[in-house]
Parts: sequence; structure tokens; C-alpha cells
Amino acid sequence: MQIEILKSKIHRAVITEANLNYVGSLTIDEDLMDAANMIENEKIQVVNANNGERIETYIIKGKRGSGVMCLNGPAARRGAVGDVVVVISYATMDFEEAKKFKPTVVFPKEGNKL
Repeated sequence: MQIEILKSKIHRAVITEANLNYVGSLTIDEDLMDAANMIENEKIQVVNANNGERIETYIIKGKRGSGVMCLNGPAARRGAVGDVVVVISYATMDFEEAKKFKPTVVFPKEGNKL
């Protein structure tokens, strides 16, 4: 049996930009992506702690060390600069393998720095 489980999480990052005039996605500082074991174009869920919005989108690689966390396109309507978000990715794996799997969780500091 295959199940979907938490693979990675960036817990309580702050939105730094919202760019409505873009195709869509979430731009994330490459340092945060590496720390959270996430890759460009990976499907993610973004949960906004300020307004309760939950969206699915994908990752665009942002400038390393910039602290960028930018909602793009339609996603920009679901949050504002300064909102606190949780970025979640999931993996599908065998049930027994999932019992042993440990997700990667990152807790950014001020400025979305590690």
C-alpha cells in the first residue's frame, strides 16, 4: 500500500512579496529550499497563518540568501507581505517505509534566514 506523508516543511516563514502579474507559484530562497529538502517545480501546499488560506502551487527557486518568500500570480491574492506561512511538501511511499521516514522541518529566523 502507498500512502502520502509529510516530506518537508518550512514552518512560519514570512511573505516578503506578492506579485500578482506573474504566471503563478511561490518563489523561495534557495537556502531555505536546500535546508527543507525541496526542489524547484515541486508541488507544495502553502498555509497562511494570518488568514487561514490554503493553496497548492509549485516552487520557483529564489536568490540564495535573499530570504525571499514571494506569492506569485493568483496565489498573490491569498496572502500579503508580512503574513506568516507554512510551506509543506508531501511524498508518496510504501506504508512500511513511511513508518520509518523522518520529514525535514525548517524553522526560519527573522528575515527568513536559517
